[in-house]
Amino acid sequence: MLEDVFITLMKFVIPLYIAAFIIYAVRAFKGPTIVDIILAVDCLSFDIAAFMAILAVYFKSVFLISGAIILALWAYLLDIYVAKHLVTKEVGV
Repeated sequence: MLEDVFITLMKFVIPLYIAAFIIYAVRAFKGPTIVDIILAVDCLSFDIAAFMAILAVYFKSVFLISGAIILALWAYLLDIYVAKHLVTKEVGV
């Protein structure tokens, strides 16, 4: 019963994720500024992490959740690193 609802929901969600992924990828490759590119990569990372979390619930897999958490933290670290670089114009600590 619950798996049927999940599969029906995924029929609507997967095309939305694919469309968002394509839009973000176009913006990442074609972005006019560095900020646009970073935002697009950030959105790509968080969308993939959210999709991995949904799949982890469906497959009851701990490994997908840990991968999603690592990916989300990586995207957050990228945001902090680029924001610091854009503000202070220096790399590193």
